[in-house]
Amino acid sequence: MLMTLIDTHCHLDVDAFDVDRAEVLAAARSVGVESIVVPGIDAAGWDKLLGICASDAGLYPALGLHPVYLERHVDGDLAALEQRLATAKPVAIGEIGLDFHSKDADRDRQLALCRAQLTIAREARLPVLLHVRKAHEEMLRLLAETPVIGGTAHAFNGSLQQAQRYIDLGFCIGFGGMLTFERSSRLRRLAAELPLEAIVLETDAPDLTVASHQYQRNSPAYLPEVLQALSVVRGAEPERIAEQTTTNARRLLIGDFLDVGG
Repeated sequence: MLMTLIDTHCHLDVDAFDVDRAEVLAAARSVGVESIVVPGIDAAGWDKLLGICASDAGLYPALGLHPVYLERHVDGDLAALEQRLATAKPVAIGEIGLDFHSKDADRDRQLALCRAQLTIAREARLPVLLHVRKAHEEMLRLLAETPVIGGTAHAFNGSLQQAQRYIDLGFCIGFGGMLTFERSSRLRRLAAELPLEAIVLETDAPDLTVASHQYQRNSPAYLPEVLQALSVVRGAEPERIAEQTTTNARRLLIGDFLDVGG
């Protein structure tokens, strides 16, 4: 029996899928990926993203300004984000967050941008999709200052203690392709230790692909491989993992939208 899965973070709108987006989506559906949350990264891409999501009831848009692409963001984007919420009806604000991996990262601007988007999410009562790299303590401080209703800590790479602090704030922890690499021992231990009720599956396609497709474009059709890896590290049946992670994603992100589609 086909298991029902939700990809909580997949950039299906980007140019890498322009040549075969319909085929990629059909392949994902054929392996049980029922729904896909498509996060925005810059204001210039929102129209394309919303158009793609409007074309399929199983695609759910999120809108946000990504911390890595500061050079793409202009004055007025935050106001535009607020204005879009009424008409676009995204399921979340995202992809937002902090990325201090580069020594040249403009931390002050990232912090200001993230704080502003958290405020928008709080006022709209929307969850957030967080991108956090080398900045979990700073992100957790921001969330303490500007609490939101929850969200996902996407591609999580922090500690067990940090994961628990996100969970305490209403977040689920997102696991994707990196979990399928046996060398990801710390990440696999973390996935085994967290409560299943706080885990969601994701691909981050076209990036962060699974081990079986290393160095290739990632796809939402590979989500069952993430499920299988999670099943192995937890010593649990895939059906149980699928049921709970899908329930988690519906509760957190798309439950209120299921009757009306994307």
